This record gives sequence, C-alpha cells and structure tokens, in this order.
Amino acid sequence: MKKYLLLILPILTFTNCEQPPSYDAISQIENDIEVLASDSLEGREVGTPGEKMAADYIVSQFQQANLTAQGTDGYYQSFFVSDPDNPHAQPSNDDSSDGITGYNVIGMIDNPGEEMVVVGAHYDHLGMGDFSSLHRGERAVHNGADDNASGVAAMMHLARVLAPKKLNRDIVFIGMSGEEKGLWGSNYYTKNSTVDLTKVNFMINMDMVGRLDKEKGLAVNGTGTSPIWNWLLDEVNTDSLKLIKSESGVGPSDHTSFYLQDIPVLHFFTGQHEDYHKPGDDLEKINEAGILKVASMIERIIILMDDDEKIAFTKTKDQSDNPRFTVTLGVVPDYMFDGEGMRIDGVSEDKPAIRAGIQKGDIVIQLGDSTVTDMMSYMRALSTFKKGDETIVVIDRNGEKLNFNIGF
Repeated sequence: MKKYLLLILPILTFTNCEQPPSYDAISQIENDIEVLASDSLEGREVGTPGEKMAADYIVSQFQQANLTAQGTDGYYQSFFVSDPDNPHAQPSNDDSSDGITGYNVIGMIDNPGEEMVVVGAHYDHLGMGDFSSLHRGERAVHNGADDNASGVAAMMHLARVLAPKKLNRDIVFIGMSGEEKGLWGSNYYTKNSTVDLTKVNFMINMDMVGRLDKEKGLAVNGTGTSPIWNWLLDEVNTDSLKLIKSESGVGPSDHTSFYLQDIPVLHFFTGQHEDYHKPGDDLEKINEAGILKVASMIERIIILMDDDEKIAFTKTKDQSDNPRFTVTLGVVPDYMFDGEGMRIDGVSEDKPAIRAGIQKGDIVIQLGDSTVTDMMSYMRALSTFKKGDETIVVIDRNGEKLNFNIGF
C-alpha cells in the first residue's frame, strides 16, 4: 500500500465547476480511495490525526468542486465525546472534560430552490483495529478501502458531476465520522444540523459500495421509508443490477439518524465479505467501475426527482422489536442472499458452527424445530436457545440436506 505524505495536494485541478474533458471518473475514484485507505492515515479512527487528515482531504475535494461550506467552522463541524470507550456514549459540543473530538465535513451545491437532498457517507474506520475488529493476530492498520473509503469516493464523484447541473434543489454532501463507534457524527449532525432538516426531501447513504458483484447484486435498504422508492429504483436501474431491497429505515449505518428525523432514506451497500473489519480491506480488492454504477444510479435518482414534489415519508417496522440473543451460532450471514433460507457468508473460529462442520456457503433451512426461510426467521429461531442447549441444524449444501448437531 502506498504511503502519502502530502495528502491534501489536489489530484485534479478545477478552474470552475464544469468538469474538464480529461476528467476520468474511474481513475479519480481509485485515486480517492488510494488516498483515504493509505497506511499513512492509520485507519482513520475518529479522534486521531488520521481522521483529521481524511477530513482535510474531503474538504480539498469539496473546494475543487466549488461546494459552499456548510459546517460550523468552514466545511467542518466538530463534535466531542467525553467517554469514547463507552458503547452508549453520546456526542456533544461540551469539550470541558477529557475525551476526543471528531469532525463532520459538510459542503453544499447551492441551487435556487429552498428544498434539499442530503448525500452522505462515513469516512472514519477502525484505526489499528482495537474496536470492532474481526482480526485475530497482531495489531495492524485497518485501511477500510470498502468500509468506507468507497462510499466517500462515490459521494465526492457525485459532488463533481452534479455541481455543474442546474437543478432546483440544494444538494448537501456530508462526510460523517464516528460511524464505527455508534453513528456519532450523523447523530450529532441531525441534532445540531447546519441546514433546516424539515426542508430535506430525502437522504441517501453510501456505506460499503466497493465490492459490486453481479451475482450478488446491490442491496438497497430503506425502501419502505417512502411509497415511491420501489418504483423509482426500478426506473433508474438502467444497468440492470440485481437489486436486493429491504424496507427498514433503521440499520447499522448513518441513514438511521436521518430516518429517525422522519426523512425518507436509502442506504446503498454491496455486501459484506471476508475482509470486513480486517486489515485485508485494501484498494486492490475494490471494483471502481462498480462504484461508478452505484453513484450513477444515485445521480439518476436525484435528477429524476428534482422537478417533483417533496416525497412522502413512511415509518417502517421498528427494529427494536427484533429478537434478542443469549447464544450465537458463530456465522456471518450473507445479507445479499435472496433465496430460501439463511446463507452463511463466513464462519467464526472456535464457535458452535465451525466445531460442528458447517461451512461458508451452507444455507440454514432449519434450526431446531423452526423452519428457516429468511434472516428474520433464523433470528427468531436462534433467540429461543440459551447457553448449554443442544439442537440440530439442517443445512442445504449444494442441493444436499445435511444435519449437524450443535451445542451452544
């Protein structure tokens, strides 16, 4: 991985907001990720020099695209967390005690209308991997090329291509930090917004869009937050991507903070992988052309909706009603799987599944007495067990049904 010493040197020079003929979207996306996922940023953990260097780079790109500064200090909006090791910590603007400071980065395309669209992506990651890392071994830089330099690169591409267009709604771009710790940046922003959130038509979040695979497709979460989303997504899917839609507006990413303010949201996601929250999430595994396809779909949404009335907001099922667990099977679900059952995308070491012989790619079709048809039925079945219980898991492995004895 290359190390960049002068991270804020512009990669492209813009004399005005029109894109020069030499603008190469794929190369620029790759360059953006190469900078953000470089070893010199040491994983962009919130509150570290690497996070601030990443924020400065995003500011440089917003400036080049001629975005209007929309933070509380130029493009920046700082927030403070007094107890960063507390998983329930809340960001504030009170920095009178010990703690850490993080930065949101906000720029806006100032179009004539009063209504606006928000496009966001978190830019922080896990640093050396102490928090939320799935890596087992010596401490190492977690570069987070997919999570979430990919989403930030897509966001900056959209800023560049939308700035010259004469649209009716303002477009607010937010690089959010502290997402990995618990949506700190988006939580703080929606409670201390620099724009009038009642005028936001919708919010689009890009988190992990760097591994597009036609076989797995593109997950779009939040489709139930407005009645128009399902129709609109099909209308703008001119690349014939396999769309895997999920209705809930609540999920483990920053769109949740905006949904809780009664704003329609969409979250674009190309799926988990074996490098998730590990040091192997690096540039060479990124599909830059896939990122451009995702960004282009979002561009079409924004343009198509620009002349229409403000869309309706609808609440979705409260995810707090989800089952609660006291045991784990020790598998990573394949969130992109849309077949019958719950497909396994990874198996954790020294957990019940791997000890029983369950493998990546197996599809859970029964857990105990419960039939598993999808993720939710799997979660309900798992919630009925406690430590010390034993049961049978039925697996579909390449069309063959296999039984495994499991001890929790």
